[in-house]
Amino acid sequence: MQTQDTKYNGWTNYATWRVYLEAFDGLNILEGLSIAEDLGGNPLDAYDVAQWAKEYAQDVVYHSLDDTGGGVAEGWALAFLQDVNWSEVASHLIENASEAA
Repeated sequence: MQTQDTKYNGWTNYATWRVYLEAFDGLNILEGLSIAEDLGGNPLDAYDVAQWAKEYAQDVVYHSLDDTGGGVAEGWALAFLQDVNWSEVASHLIENASEAA
């Protein structure tokens, strides 16, 4: 059985690429954000950064909706976020932070 290659622009899939591009590209997690406080001042751990990145992206979705709620759009957006490889996003964020340091 042949497996289907679902990579997109070198990322795990389209969802991971697009979320990184639109929410995180150019973002240095060590500057201007409270990630250090959110992580309790602990060193950058891929699992913890992945969890933070997921919550950050969900906040982006929630804050982009109007007061009437998102309805179907919110459900679609949150379902889309389920396909994101958060570990891959975290690895890139940590790599970019290390290069900027």
